[in-house]
Amino acid sequence: MSRVAKQPITLPKGVEITSNANGITVKGPKGTLATHALPGASVSIDNGVANIAVAEGADDKFGGTLRALLANMVKGVSDGYERKLELVGVGYRASMAGKSLNIALGFSHPVVFDAPEGISIETPSQTEILIKGTDKQRVGEVAAKIRAIRPPEPYKGKGVRYSGEKITLKEAKKA
Repeated sequence: MSRVAKQPITLPKGVEITSNANGITVKGPKGTLATHALPGASVSIDNGVANIAVAEGADDKFGGTLRALLANMVKGVSDGYERKLELVGVGYRASMAGKSLNIALGFSHPVVFDAPEGISIETPSQTEILIKGTDKQRVGEVAAKIRAIRPPEPYKGKGVRYSGEKITLKEAKKA
């Protein structure tokens, strides 16, 4: 069995896992997440600890994958995930209007991005965007979509970047 699958998952207070033939559901204070069942891998819960078991002769990789998915789901329904984006550039700013994010990124028009279901977007300042949700994959996906509107350019570093992202700047051509 894979080394990842052998690690137990401790369930925080208020989080419960239910497993059936269709898939696995994790319920917690921040919401409910579900995933499909993987072949040959099963979940057993005893005393607030979830363990992954891989059937004899089944592929080991499914055990590690299931354990990683469940650990992310447990963290998501108990604490949640967040991703922070920064706007770098003169006149680049963001604001919320209901569930829509309005971003001015130097185009001739403002860009409107609608928050998908289960994701909340906040703007603590005009140059920061905070994306929150319970599903790690969806939070990262929404952050990547917003960043793709105007990724950082390599000469001045202007654009939308992840918080703490290091942009390697190129040297301009010299005549």
